[in-house]
Amino acid sequence: MRQRRRLEESLAMDADLARRVEDIQAYFDLAREGEAVMEELRREIDQLREVADKLETRSLLSGEHDMRNAIVTIHPGAGGTESQDWAEMLLRLYLRWAERQGFATEVNEYQPAEEAGIKSATFTVSGDYAYGLLVSEIGVHRLVRISPFDQAKRRHTSFASVFVSPEIDESIQVDIKPEDLRTDTYRSGGKGGQHVNTTDSAVRITHIPTGIVVACQNERSQHKNRERAMKMLRSKLYEYELEKKRAINKKLEDSKLDIDFGSQIRSYVLHPYRLVKDHRTKLEVGDVDRVLDGDLKPFIRAFLVARRDQN
Repeated sequence: MRQRRRLEESLAMDADLARRVEDIQAYFDLAREGEAVMEELRREIDQLREVADKLETRSLLSGEHDMRNAIVTIHPGAGGTESQDWAEMLLRLYLRWAERQGFATEVNEYQPAEEAGIKSATFTVSGDYAYGLLVSEIGVHRLVRISPFDQAKRRHTSFASVFVSPEIDESIQVDIKPEDLRTDTYRSGGKGGQHVNTTDSAVRITHIPTGIVVACQNERSQHKNRERAMKMLRSKLYEYELEKKRAINKKLEDSKLDIDFGSQIRSYVLHPYRLVKDHRTKLEVGDVDRVLDGDLKPFIRAFLVARRDQN
C-alpha cells in the first residue's frame, strides 16, 4: 500500500507538472496578444520551479534505505555548556524541519544538561524519504556566536554531532520461496527404532541464496521432519536478517566523525557576520534565522546533487 501511494503521488505530480506547463503556455499566448498577464505568468513560473525542484530532489533519492523513516541522534561536543546549548538548538531545528515537511516526530531519548541545553537526544522522523533527506546532516555542526553564558560577552565556538540511521523494521517477514530451497531425504542414523533407521524419513533443507542448511531426523514421519526443519530454517533466516541489520548500523556508526574543530560539515556564524556555510557543497545562506527555524531545503538539495555528480 505504501508503494502504491508513492506511485499515485508520482503520477499526480506528473499530471500537475503537465497542467502547469499548459497554463504557462496559455499565458504566453495571451501576452503575445497584448494582455496584461505578466504578474500571473511570473507566479506560475515560480510555482513550476518549486514543483520541478521537488521532482528533482525525489529523483535523487534512490538509495536502498532512502525511503525509510529516520532515527536522529544529537550529541554536544567540545565546549561544555556552550555545546550543550547548541545541541538543543539543533534539536529544535530538525523538529521544525520535520514539521515543515509534514513528517511526524517522536522523541525517544532526551537527557537535559545541568546548566542549559542537552547531553544527548534521539528522535524518530516518520515519513516517506525521511532518511534519504536527512542523511545530508550526518556529521559535525559548528556554531560561532557571542556566548549568552559568558558575562564578558566573548565570542565562542561550539560543536555538536548529528548521526542519522534508517529505521529497520523489527518484525522481519521471512519470505521463503520454494525455488530457493533444495530438499534432500536420507535414512536416519542412530537411535530411534527400526522404522526410523530403515526409511528415508530424515530431511535436509538448503536455502540456496544464503547457504543456510538445516536438518531434522527426530520424527518417524518425513512430513513431520520437513515441518520441523522449515521452522528451524525460518528461525535461522530471521537471525540472518538481524545480522544484516546490525552490519548496516555498524557501517553507519563507523562513518561518524570526531566532534571537534576541523571536522565540521557546516558552520553557522552569528558573529561577527551572519552566514551558514556548508563545507562540502560550498553553499552559503545569509538568512541564519530562517535556517535555524528549520529551512534546510537548499542544503539538502545541494548535498544530493553533489552526491549524484560524484557518482
